[in-house]
Amino acid sequence: MTTTDRRTEDLLRDLAPQVLGVLARRFGDFATAEDAVQEALLAAVTQWPAEGMPANPRGWLVQVAYRRMIEMVRGETARRRREDLATRREPDDRQAAPGADEQLTADRDDTLVLLFLCCHPALSPASAIALTLRAVGGLTTAEIAHAFLVPEATMAQRISRAKQRIRASEAPFRMPERADLAARLAAVRHVLYLIFTEGHTSSAGPDLHRVDLSAEAIRLTRALHTRLPDDSETAGLLALMLLTEARRPARTGPSGELISLADQDRSRWDAAAIAEGVDLVTRALPRGPVGPYQLQAAIAAVHDEAPSAEQTDWPQILALYQVLEAQSGGPVVALNRAVATAMVHGPAAGLAALAELGDDPRMAGHHRLYAARAHLHEMAGDRARAVDDYRAAAARTSSVPEQRYLTMRAARLAVGDAPPSDD
Repeated sequence: MTTTDRRTEDLLRDLAPQVLGVLARRFGDFATAEDAVQEALLAAVTQWPAEGMPANPRGWLVQVAYRRMIEMVRGETARRRREDLATRREPDDRQAAPGADEQLTADRDDTLVLLFLCCHPALSPASAIALTLRAVGGLTTAEIAHAFLVPEATMAQRISRAKQRIRASEAPFRMPERADLAARLAAVRHVLYLIFTEGHTSSAGPDLHRVDLSAEAIRLTRALHTRLPDDSETAGLLALMLLTEARRPARTGPSGELISLADQDRSRWDAAAIAEGVDLVTRALPRGPVGPYQLQAAIAAVHDEAPSAEQTDWPQILALYQVLEAQSGGPVVALNRAVATAMVHGPAAGLAALAELGDDPRMAGHHRLYAARAHLHEMAGDRARAVDDYRAAAARTSSVPEQRYLTMRAARLAVGDAPPSDD
């Protein structure tokens, strides 16, 4: 892809939610508006390289999408229902496509409104993620399907069902009422967190990272923070993403192999992202209320500010995990707290904490539990148990880089050539 192609793709991705917001607000039909916008984007990709980019790209896209929308609402299969809806919402002089140079009035919060609509309570997290990436992130169905390792047809059906559920809910195209805003905002943050997590560590497949997903999650979270600058948890979520993503350049080796946090070259970490993340969480924490994203960001900040693995302030990390566990609970938090316990009080204490997780059905058999237990057995000098647990963890993960890392760790321990311990 050429630099020009990349710039066009980035521009279209930025403009897509704006154009969708214009159509969805005017027609009140999100599903049909999304289809019309996708056709306008396809037309741009086809025509702009040959004819040149228009002087007003946004106006061009609105014009094309609006015309296509008019065709759809006047179609035979939905003539009465959609045309009546459009007529009620718009006066007769708005039933034609606007000119490309027309200054269209669109609420500045359209992207934010789209985020909330895509994270509607009627949708499952998986459907909300897919619809968010498609409608707000501008990713194609094929790109989303590739990211989650499902056939394109399957992802297309998932997105289609999500749009149908939103249509059936008759959700208006506006921000939630104040009484519902907090709960809906929590759902939006959760979807963005899940998108980032999948991008940072792919749950399956040959690559450890999906940079397009993590970058998109950061972009959307930054937009959410810009709209809601006083929301401390949104600031904490953005800080967490930046502080975690800052380590990505050092997280894999030349062949894509996983490098543990303890072994990473910290000079390769993104200092600007760390500074921004630390500033965000430092300003957010005193504002309160303090939530799980702020606490996770604070933990990430302690890791990122440590000059070396040996100089990491593990007592502070343990204290933060204890607060996080008391607030939000969850087996993954308990697992991380157990590892921090081992770093402060020794591997025996950490293993005792891990033993409590063995009966939790959400964690029993999970590769992370075996990997953590292997690490602590290795710290304790019990190589045989560490090898067994590393192998068990490798057999249970679908991520190829993680599988290779765990297998190699077991192999080196088995021959007595143990690598430095991970955190």
